[in-house]
Amino acid sequence: MGSVHEGKLRFCIDRGGTFTDVYAEIPGQSEGKVMKLLSVDPSNYEDAPVEGIRRILEEFTRNKIPRTSKLPTDNIEWIRMGTTVATNALLERKGERIALCVTRGFKDLLQIGNQARPNIFDLTVLKPSNLYQEVIEVDERIELVLEDEKMGLELGDPNVVTGISGERVRVVKAVDEETLRPLLNDLLKKGIKCLAVVLMHSYTYPDHEHAVHKLAVSMGFKHVSLSSSLTPMVRAVPRGLTASVDAYLTPVIKEYLSGFISKFDNNLGKVNVLFMQSDGGLAPESRFSGHKAVLSGPAGGVVGYSQTLFGLETEKPLIGFDMGGTSTDVSRYAGSYEQVLETQIAGAIIQAPQLDINTVAAGGGSKLKFQFGAFRVGPESVGAHPGPVCYRKGGELAVTDANLVLGYVIPDYFPSIFGPHEDQPLDITKTREEFEKLAKQINYYRKSQDPTSNEMSVEEIAQGFVNVANETMCRPIRQLTEMKGHETKNHALACFGGAGPQHACAIARSLGMNEVLVHRFCGILSAYGMGLADVIEEAQEPYFATYSPESVLEASRREALLLKSVKQKLTDQGFSESNIVTESYLNLRYEGTDTAIMVKGSGNDFADEFVKLFQQEYGFKLKNRNILICDVRVRGIGVTNILKPRVTESSSGTPKAQREYKVYFENKWHSTPLYKLEDLGYGHVIIGPAVIMNGNSTVIVEPKCKAIITKYGNIKIEIESNSVNVEVSEKVADVVQLSIFNHRFMGIAEQMGRTLQRTSISTNIKERLDFSCALFDPDGGLVANAPHVPVHLGAMSSTVQWQLEYWGQNLNEGDVLVTNHPCSGGSHLPDITVITPVFDNGKLVFFVASRGHHAEIGGITPGSMPPFSKSIFEEGAAIKAFKLVEKGIFQEDGITKLLKFPSCDESASIKIPGTRRLQDNLSDLHAQIAANQRGIVLIKELIEHYGLKTVQAYMVYVQKNAEEAVREMLKSMPEKVSVNSVSSGDSITIEEKDYMDDGSSIHLKLTINYKKGEAFFDFSGTTPEVYGNWNSPEAVTKAAVIYCLRCLVDVDIPLNQGCLAPVKIFIPPGSFLSPSDKAAVVGGNVLTSQRITDVVLMAFQACACSQGCMNNLTFGDDTFGYYETIAGGSGAGPTWDGTSGVQCHMTNTRMTDPEIFEQRYPVILHRFGLREGSGGSGVHKGGDGVVREIEFRQPVVMSILSERRVHAPRGLNGGKDGARGVNYLVKKDKRRVYLGGKNTIEVEAGEILEILTPGGGGWGSV
Repeated sequence: MGSVHEGKLRFCIDRGGTFTDVYAEIPGQSEGKVMKLLSVDPSNYEDAPVEGIRRILEEFTRNKIPRTSKLPTDNIEWIRMGTTVATNALLERKGERIALCVTRGFKDLLQIGNQARPNIFDLTVLKPSNLYQEVIEVDERIELVLEDEKMGLELGDPNVVTGISGERVRVVKAVDEETLRPLLNDLLKKGIKCLAVVLMHSYTYPDHEHAVHKLAVSMGFKHVSLSSSLTPMVRAVPRGLTASVDAYLTPVIKEYLSGFISKFDNNLGKVNVLFMQSDGGLAPESRFSGHKAVLSGPAGGVVGYSQTLFGLETEKPLIGFDMGGTSTDVSRYAGSYEQVLETQIAGAIIQAPQLDINTVAAGGGSKLKFQFGAFRVGPESVGAHPGPVCYRKGGELAVTDANLVLGYVIPDYFPSIFGPHEDQPLDITKTREEFEKLAKQINYYRKSQDPTSNEMSVEEIAQGFVNVANETMCRPIRQLTEMKGHETKNHALACFGGAGPQHACAIARSLGMNEVLVHRFCGILSAYGMGLADVIEEAQEPYFATYSPESVLEASRREALLLKSVKQKLTDQGFSESNIVTESYLNLRYEGTDTAIMVKGSGNDFADEFVKLFQQEYGFKLKNRNILICDVRVRGIGVTNILKPRVTESSSGTPKAQREYKVYFENKWHSTPLYKLEDLGYGHVIIGPAVIMNGNSTVIVEPKCKAIITKYGNIKIEIESNSVNVEVSEKVADVVQLSIFNHRFMGIAEQMGRTLQRTSISTNIKERLDFSCALFDPDGGLVANAPHVPVHLGAMSSTVQWQLEYWGQNLNEGDVLVTNHPCSGGSHLPDITVITPVFDNGKLVFFVASRGHHAEIGGITPGSMPPFSKSIFEEGAAIKAFKLVEKGIFQEDGITKLLKFPSCDESASIKIPGTRRLQDNLSDLHAQIAANQRGIVLIKELIEHYGLKTVQAYMVYVQKNAEEAVREMLKSMPEKVSVNSVSSGDSITIEEKDYMDDGSSIHLKLTINYKKGEAFFDFSGTTPEVYGNWNSPEAVTKAAVIYCLRCLVDVDIPLNQGCLAPVKIFIPPGSFLSPSDKAAVVGGNVLTSQRITDVVLMAFQACACSQGCMNNLTFGDDTFGYYETIAGGSGAGPTWDGTSGVQCHMTNTRMTDPEIFEQRYPVILHRFGLREGSGGSGVHKGGDGVVREIEFRQPVVMSILSERRVHAPRGLNGGKDGARGVNYLVKKDKRRVYLGGKNTIEVEAGEILEILTPGGGGWGSV
């Protein structure tokens, strides 16, 4: 490999969604040949890569090659290709027809997934469709052997074996081939010949999957994807989804590759042909499969910029910025490829090593809109057809149109491929016409807000949209770098892709960077990167052990066997020993956490490297905690050394411009010289403003920037930072800056959330994501709340305002407050809120806060979710107000006392236990402080950039913007709720009522003034405080109302205090929605909040009731505790069916994977699937609930806290009710005992808990 054959051509090809890029090295020529073709052009050619090779071969050999004949291969040394065939098939759902083969009891496992819904404000709960058409269940079962069982096992027990991971497993039931055969035969009769197989615990015991494979192949199945072979790692859901992706895509890829190869002499027999994989490595056709192909094209770009810019053009770490038509890919490189083992693409989770590439729904085709007084860019795209307005196909305004108006895209240098005969240039006239229409709308709005405002020109509007688009793309770049502990400003921006160089200077400046690198092949860098990549072979196997000298020795033995295997595969491909490099990894995690890190190293270095990486990424060390080994992985690299960056000759003299064009910068037109890169040489310096044409890519060099041509022929742009001066009007916000500040404020809240997730220790926060972070103005008004858990939304504002009133002038710089009491704006006691006031020159200027669910806070049951608590004192530590940090000093003794010794009701005879996990509490409180501190740093950077006056002004303006959106929604309500409403003047009134299972009722009288866009939520008539724990603090009711309003607006508006500005809420004091400070409330947060939501949405006639419950399950003993909430059915709406097996409304926490569940807890999960028929019938059917059957393998205390066991989720407009939920305990003698909705039981080993969750209500009478 890597040798040069004189006289032969080398091809690097990236077959993209719109264009196919070809880079060819031609003997005797110092410069490579570059070609761009439409990927799909059936009237001219069948396949773009073949056509590109044909054209270049014709030019090189000077022989005509008919399109109907096979291409000669005598002059081809090698072909390397990346392709979006797999990605497009996944996006468009045009893969192979496949069936899923899964362990009995789990046929709906992949449909339920982690049970979270993709968009918490989407009432339709749109989830990606399944890749499989049929499911068959295999009658087989493997169980893990418990530690205490191992002691009593007889060595001769034939059913107990040691799995690949070292775990002992019991073969409870072998594969029953006689019952499986007819099921497989039925699939073949239906024309399904591809299978994805995922069986429980096959990562460690794959024999059953192999048995299914053998039987299926013998019966005539053409492709079978085994989860244990593709990704032998614990966790059934991602492993099964990966197998589904592979089965769905591999036949499509094989068919395409077979067609490609057949177009050449001898099927490319003597030509080395390799394909780019998602991990940045190349593979031969025989080893190129679906689950490793989805990032094939983008991976080429990462290889391209990393191997040609890092170390050669800059020593700074690089941010890759690949901006295309519909999306932008963002990545990072600092000397080694950053990889992830799991990612989600087009709704499908893929568990396999792949480059860490983040895709943002913003590109040249992103739609431009003006809504509710703000500029909005994307996430919708105009697509390639009809495309932007300038494409002459009747499209809508997009980012490309804005760039055209500003002169950033120059029609003279853009292909004339538009119009009915595909021979016309971009249409600047039509584009300006559409912008003029939009300008009238924008200026009319601005005059209505402030009659003295000046009209915005078309250019100012286009510039505004570009600025908003840039901020949209900056947000994920900040997250990518800072969530891993890196400062964004310390990077250089490596810019490529068709549209990227137009935006590079502005984005780098916004991110605080001072260096941009534009590759000379920026328009085809993904193709060029194919020639820089190496051939990769990987192998991995699970190995579970505590890190120790003995386990490291065993890991080394396994590593040696895997290395031998990958070396052999590379040797078989023609690599010599000297061209093979190997890397070894251990996948390590701390005991008690679920955050594993794939650590590269050797020998005993792994543990030290793990501790270092963990601290870098999460900000702390876990002392006195075992490190666990999860997997052994090796990577073999066949080094190819094919393409090398070429040094260009230095140039003297002044660079000559082609001509000058008018380009719009800084609110005025500039006469701007245009240069061609091919006319520039090493050492040339171009002072901005300037335009450099790099092939079909336009490089914009802004004023106060300087472009330098490097010795490798690339463009290095030096950015001069500048402060931004935004004029603040007393009356109205700048419509452009409003959108930018919305992004910045939300970005800060999101980064606070990522910091909290990174630095926390508990499963609830780190894995289940049961937390929220927010930013507040000096009065405690919510400015931005990252949408994590809906029940927290808007609720923290009450908390901050209560603390502000309580502490008054006794707040100092360096103070951090902590609270969880319902009467001080809390939800329930496990949700602890940490608030940090922020000062500027001694003046309080804003607050940041984070709220996280602590798994243990004391109380009468482990897990602090007691089903039968009657007062708040039984639910754990209750903190109204305490300074967690006072003047910079952490008050550990004080908080420890509050958590360990909760104050009790003086009349109670029983002493209530304090927290059982103090260290976890303290660790997570430190994480919340760190999250707040991150928010403070980011806001202070914003203040430094814009000034305090501007930032505070826009804290108010973003709230007014949200208020306007809610008002507009309320004004449109009469036509939607007219059936059940009573009209009076400019108002309509709707009344709704629903019941908790004990008979207590929530009564809502909703009055909407549709003239003013205002609403009055009157909960008079609601039942008084209950003698139970489903009392709901006022903050929870506000959270439910703000959630419903945000869902009804149905536009991506910022979530802040403005949503409640047009709304008044009256909750009768003493009702169970406004209970006393002694009332038990643990169920109010998780049960009553769901009922409030149902009542509000029913009043608005938005949708039928969803499951109306979170189905809270806790179990444990003195050594461990476990908590989960269980999905159900969502309610149907006027145009949609409800979704089955999903978290609804006020929660969106994730479910523990079945294999992890059985591996870490003494349980067997017999069934987790949909409860078919439980959704209410109607024109649109309600979603089905789920069935969850858990067998306990040792005695534990189990608590269930649930609702909708008496009163069913109601249908709407004649739709039928969803089924009520049911909880049973199946005793060892097979008796089924009904548990009711709320219970605590000491269960015995062998007893089975059955939870059947409610379905959603139906819509419309049939």
